[in-house]
Amino acid sequence: MLDRGFFMRASLVLVFSAIAGAAFSQNLSRAQMQSVRSACAADIKVACPGVQPGGGRIIACIKANPDKISQPCMDALVAAKAMQAQ
Repeated sequence: MLDRGFFMRASLVLVFSAIAGAAFSQNLSRAQMQSVRSACAADIKVACPGVQPGGGRIIACIKANPDKISQPCMDALVAAKAMQAQ
């Protein structure tokens, strides 16, 4: 039987895959980007120490480490994706 954590990680990978492009940040307001940064900053420090921002490296690192991503970060990314779709 698959556990809830598996489904959360799989969902997170799908969300990151959907927003990984450069268009993601270009379509969000400054406030929305700040919300994502605030929600995910600690996760990025834990999951991606030493990864230099830019070129999609942070998103790639987070996608590679979905088990280290908190629910608030995931929620912020899902909300940002929803705003991008509008």
